[in-house]
Amino acid sequence: MFFIFGISTKENNLDFNQTIICPCCDGYGRLEVIMTYTYFSLFFLPIFKWNKKYYVKSSCCDSLYTIHRELGRTIEKGNKVTINESDLNPISINYNNRPNCMNCGFPITDEFDYCPKCGTRL
Repeated sequence: MFFIFGISTKENNLDFNQTIICPCCDGYGRLEVIMTYTYFSLFFLPIFKWNKKYYVKSSCCDSLYTIHRELGRTIEKGNKVTINESDLNPISINYNNRPNCMNCGFPITDEFDYCPKCGTRL
């Protein structure tokens, strides 16, 4: 008799969207909440989860923030919440990054006429 088990990490997009004026780029965008966690699985079925972290991503400039665990749990339960600018702790501010391909999102520079990943004309 043998057991198949493992430990892995997973990322879930939570059912949350909030339209905002971005604090980084002053553009009109949307906040999306992402939960990451580590889990133990037995026979490919997750048994228990730990190390939950909650992130917020802005759709306009792809900036990434963390939020408090309590706020993330409230959003995970499906309760109506408004995220304020004071709730956001910046991790990666992408406002000044290179432009991205409009088709696949791959970062590009001005020297390219075509996207090196998908081949779309820029």
